[in-house]
Amino acid sequence: MFNRAVIVGTGLIGASLGLALKQAGFQGTITGIDFNPNEGSAALQIGAIDTFTLDKAAQKRALASADLVLLAVPVLAVLDWMEQLAPLLHPHQLITDVGSTKRVIAEKAIQLFNHKTSARFLPGHPMAGKESGGASLAEALLFDGAMWLFTPVADETALEQEWRAWVTKLGCRTMDVDPTRHDQIVAWVSHLPQMVSTAMCAMFADEFAHVPELAAEFEAIGGRALREMTRLGSSPYSMWRDVALTNTEPLAATLFALEQRLAHIRENLRTPELREEFARANQFRRSK
Repeated sequence: MFNRAVIVGTGLIGASLGLALKQAGFQGTITGIDFNPNEGSAALQIGAIDTFTLDKAAQKRALASADLVLLAVPVLAVLDWMEQLAPLLHPHQLITDVGSTKRVIAEKAIQLFNHKTSARFLPGHPMAGKESGGASLAEALLFDGAMWLFTPVADETALEQEWRAWVTKLGCRTMDVDPTRHDQIVAWVSHLPQMVSTAMCAMFADEFAHVPELAAEFEAIGGRALREMTRLGSSPYSMWRDVALTNTEPLAATLFALEQRLAHIRENLRTPELREEFARANQFRRSK
């Protein structure tokens, strides 16, 4: 039974996890670890965590005594923490993560964990979040109704089953998927929309932002469609850098497919093929 949890990374996802666990009935203590004291203090203030410290020795003691360690940091930081935790933790402890790509994390988990003398590791990825981060935006219901993907890399013990039960208590649906397949799928459903929105925002900035009159017109005329298409453009580079570095080939493939589709539309603006493209798009939307 989990009585002591440590959340590494007390931003939007980490703080929301703390709030969600408490709302779901978690009675143990939750310690927060974050290199940013402002995020840790904010998470503490809203009640997402019970304690927060910047002291390395105190952090090490909290980790060594934890039943559950949640890595709520970008993917490259998850990999760094896995290296740090491997010699510190033991078989009765479970580590899990919320990283947006899974292949590289799963490979390192196979190398470092789930052995007789090592801690357990269950890779995970909640399909939930916001375009902006930070503990101040955390919500206890952030995961309610969301899909939580697991990419297990070993036969599971009672520790993994307990964490799965907690994820269900958070209101999540769950699915197990192969790590490589995970990265291919999320490149389409998550990573591609982000890059499209980022490209649109950067393009608009180049086209309009340098001329105040044009910027004012753009802001005044732009409506709901523009807001929806550019909402993700506020997302932080610090997270998406790690996605691009660890899921390069699948993401590049989706971007190339989109480039070809846009070129097809551009070349058929005055032909019946444009109608067919709309028909295919409408059919896809009707099936949702």
